[in-house]
Amino acid sequence: MTIFILSVNEHIYSTQRIYKEALRRGHKVEIINHLKCSIKLGDGKPAILYNGKNIIDIPDVIIPRIGVSAMKHGTTVVKEFETNGVYSTASYLGIVDAQNKARTLQIMSRNGLPIPQTVFSVDAENIGEQIDLLGGSPVIIKLQEGTHGSGVILAESKKSAMSIIDTMHGTNTSILLQEFIQESNSEDIRAFIVNGKVVSSMKRKGLEGDFRSNIHKGGSGHKVTLTPEEEEIAIKAAQHLELPIAGVDMIRSKRGPLLIEVNSTPGLQGIETYTKDNIAKTIIKFLEENVQPKL
Repeated sequence: MTIFILSVNEHIYSTQRIYKEALRRGHKVEIINHLKCSIKLGDGKPAILYNGKNIIDIPDVIIPRIGVSAMKHGTTVVKEFETNGVYSTASYLGIVDAQNKARTLQIMSRNGLPIPQTVFSVDAENIGEQIDLLGGSPVIIKLQEGTHGSGVILAESKKSAMSIIDTMHGTNTSILLQEFIQESNSEDIRAFIVNGKVVSSMKRKGLEGDFRSNIHKGGSGHKVTLTPEEEEIAIKAAQHLELPIAGVDMIRSKRGPLLIEVNSTPGLQGIETYTKDNIAKTIIKFLEENVQPKL
């Protein structure tokens, strides 16, 4: 099987792990910088040009590793491969929906999955009312397209929340407000989904004094066993976004587990390090079982 990993940096841990596991299992694999791909349309069959060569017909499967900074062009490249019949471990639409936190939460809420109380608004004149809808301060303020804990702010008072939100509205920044779940204790759970199954899960704990649990911000993690309800939520979340591979983040509250985010390009470093699970191998085995190589 010929596999393309779409990644802007070939040295990233997750990219290297998938690359090496694919090679180890006998596949042809290449890391493609999607920012260096050009798409040509019109006058015959479309083409994806990379280093002067049309690569649109080469891979059997693509594994997108599309970050926020390269999302617009990256998803366009993914869409062109998909249109040409190439299997993708993350669809164009799944990546777009997962990158937008508001869109993700809309889909989850519509399908009955539990989420924190959330408010989206661009009206800077009723900020106080928006905060009251969440039960008052403290509140979480999030950029709608942040990642790795970036763009997530805890406003401990109504006054500070109003100041932060007013500033963000003034810069035309898309945000959402969420209730602060005190009992989560700066912890969350990452469930890694492959082909409708939870193949690994860990609990992440933030640094002392930091409500964010993200490992990229200095937090720590350990292997955890999900409850049946948490497992069901994680699996359904990935299915609703049509993502065969996904990282689903949840927090534990007095009301039960609450879904906070779905990642279409979940990192492997933290979860493989803390759980010792070989997720890269699981991904390649999934492709072997579900993708038919071209003759």
